Amino acid sequence: MNYEHLQDPNAEYTMRELSAETMGISQHRGHGRDVEITDVQTVIVDGNYPWTLVRVYTDDGRVGNGEAYWGGALSEIIERLKPFIVGQNPLDIDRLYEHMVQKMSGEGSIAGKDIAAISGIELALHDVAGKIIEVPAYQLLGGKYRDAIRVYCDCHTEGEANPEACADEAARVVDELGYDALKFDLDVPSGYEKDRANRHLRTPEIEHKAEIVERVTERVGDRADVAFDCHWAFSAGSAKRLARELEKYDVWWLEDPVPPENHDVQRKVTQSTGTPITVGENIYRTHGQRRLIEEQALDIVAPDVPKVGGMRETRKIATLADIYYIPVAMHNVSSPIGTMASAHVGAAIPNALALEYHSYELGWWEDLVEEDDLIQDGYMPVPEEPGLGLTLNLDAVEDHLAEGETLFDEA
Repeated sequence: MNYEHLQDPNAEYTMRELSAETMGISQHRGHGRDVEITDVQTVIVDGNYPWTLVRVYTDDGRVGNGEAYWGGALSEIIERLKPFIVGQNPLDIDRLYEHMVQKMSGEGSIAGKDIAAISGIELALHDVAGKIIEVPAYQLLGGKYRDAIRVYCDCHTEGEANPEACADEAARVVDELGYDALKFDLDVPSGYEKDRANRHLRTPEIEHKAEIVERVTERVGDRADVAFDCHWAFSAGSAKRLARELEKYDVWWLEDPVPPENHDVQRKVTQSTGTPITVGENIYRTHGQRRLIEEQALDIVAPDVPKVGGMRETRKIATLADIYYIPVAMHNVSSPIGTMASAHVGAAIPNALALEYHSYELGWWEDLVEEDDLIQDGYMPVPEEPGLGLTLNLDAVEDHLAEGETLFDEA
């Protein structure tokens, strides 16, 4: 018998069917095994970031919603990925994911836009698969540890470099919006810069950043944890000096203090200070995160679910991190779809620390879905409805489409 077709995911037989045929027994299709993907579509919503929403359609009428990080050429890449999954069973999430990665391997599918595009489809597959077998998406990841995931609010002020303005905003977000976890940027102008391109921080610049940290942490006290983001802006030596200067304050974590490419430098920075260091938003897949985790080059890992490879890939990263007792704080700048997908991951892993929320100043963020009160008292409850548990409000999506975009073709 010729077994070559077993390597082709589009082959007529699966291994299970071949075994049944070989043994002379009838093949009974299980619940959902006769469902096929018929189409994949995208639209870009003009939010505080360009949100690329992804929909996977099936021949039984069920539709899965996902999201890819972010904008750019993602729609074109997803269109090219469509032939690799149309006609396939949406329950075979792992196999379809690996197949898409392999098909795009010649174009660098270990990172970048290709992985982000695949992530968007993978999120939508979890949504539609959950609907088919009538379980929440977290159940597809192994069940849940918690009913809600803690949300940290990424805060901004008109004068981001003003320490007192940052402290005022921190107090407002805690007192009025009910968050007990916050983040502020530290890669902001201080007025003391001579040449920002060389990544070197002069002493007055470090003192200015420390003043932001001091004012914010003192203002909220023990009412909130506060993290600070550097966006890969500083040299190794400057990052070490800054991190050591911040050791005297109650810093939840210092995020991405050096550029992401050189893991050796990242390890030395992390191990030089008692300030917790968070890294991972700009690293792709488990393979990309492996050295950072195994060499303990970070204290907290921060994958972005619609970017890093999707929900199952984030689950793998969390499992690797848990071997080294490292918590997971998921980066997130998504619409409600990507944010809720991250919440399902957070429910399903033991070491979930928090999930980022980046749209607190955008009044219509929640309008994109029909469900209300997605974030309650600084936590995101994880729905018990099948799939992600959200229903896109297509009218709201249409109202906020990016220029040149058209709504999904529901026909």
